[in-house]
Amino acid sequence: IGGATTSKTHTAVKIAEHYDGPIIQVGDASLVVEVCSQVLSEEKSVEYISQLKLKQAAIKEKFENEQKTPLVAIEEAHENRSVIDWKTIDLYKPDKVGLSTWCNIPLDLIVPYIDWSPFFWTWEMKGTYPKILESPKYGQEAKKVFNEAQKILKEIVKKNSFKPSAVWGLWPANSDGKDIRLFTDESRKQTKEVFHFLRQQRLGSQSTAFKSLADFVAPEGHQDYAGAFVVTIGEEVERLAKSYQDNGDDYTSIMVKAIGDRLAEALAEMLHKKVRDNWGFGLKEELSSEDLIKEKYRGVRPAPGYPSCPDHTEKEIIWRLLEVEKNTGAKLTENFAMFPASSVSGLYFQYPESKYFNLGKVGLDQLEDYSKRKGKTLTEMKRWLSPNL
Repeated sequence: IGGATTSKTHTAVKIAEHYDGPIIQVGDASLVVEVCSQVLSEEKSVEYISQLKLKQAAIKEKFENEQKTPLVAIEEAHENRSVIDWKTIDLYKPDKVGLSTWCNIPLDLIVPYIDWSPFFWTWEMKGTYPKILESPKYGQEAKKVFNEAQKILKEIVKKNSFKPSAVWGLWPANSDGKDIRLFTDESRKQTKEVFHFLRQQRLGSQSTAFKSLADFVAPEGHQDYAGAFVVTIGEEVERLAKSYQDNGDDYTSIMVKAIGDRLAEALAEMLHKKVRDNWGFGLKEELSSEDLIKEKYRGVRPAPGYPSCPDHTEKEIIWRLLEVEKNTGAKLTENFAMFPASSVSGLYFQYPESKYFNLGKVGLDQLEDYSKRKGKTLTEMKRWLSPNL
């Protein structure tokens, strides 16, 4: 089972019970090779499938236990949101407000921002870089694939094989506790775009407030700013990968795609640093590469389709706001997947205490209100948010 709207929980709870054989959720196409090798191996398949079914049974039990905690009404959740004293928070005004673009970004600028740990996860090796290179279990294989990746990356940079580009912007912004409104100028009278957010209706174990991303922008009366971005490494990643695949070299094809993904995430990290500097507070940072990976900076860049903002249709607003297709060539499919695949999109908030969180389950009462705010039918939003209902 694959695709942006699938999950291990949905597979374990809704699908696995209907089939005697193994049903495996795979989050990324590059992971399919390892899964197939396990399932088809005479030595490993029985143990692999047995462990898979045990894990899915545990996931289902955990899920069913969680369902015993009822959702609160959305009005109650909204009343018990985080209380933020915005008068005590320094809100920075960006040096530049509005749209910015950057085409043909030099690859050698992006490479230092690469977080290599997820690269090894592509090959089903658990651990973090660089420690994984010394791992008793994975070290030998990790060094092998890493060295091969470095050779391919070096060649890509040398030949300037990819053409990365980015578009981003920051605008005056305020929140009403549900939606975040971006304004055309400092007068804050004319709305440019509106982003819509959902709120938790079931408390997490470590929380006393029902969270929403709408909490991370100041309400009317405060001079806050917010924005969005899209970065892409370009269609050249797919073309290069296909050229290897056409020659029967699936391994290098997957390697190229994995490197493309790492470069896309690295470009998002590099751009966020540039934006924080433009915002002002980034100039005070003294962060190492490890600090960047651990996100020890002010603000967040949440992305539609992820746990705190599971609605993929919000990407439509980002594409319109930033004129993404015109400025980068990146497109959205009818299912709101990004093309080229080596692309990253998201929002920018500056609130210093903002953190990522899991929205979890929401009720029909909230979905009805959310659908109206977005101008979408309830049926349509049920389709896109079914894993959260």
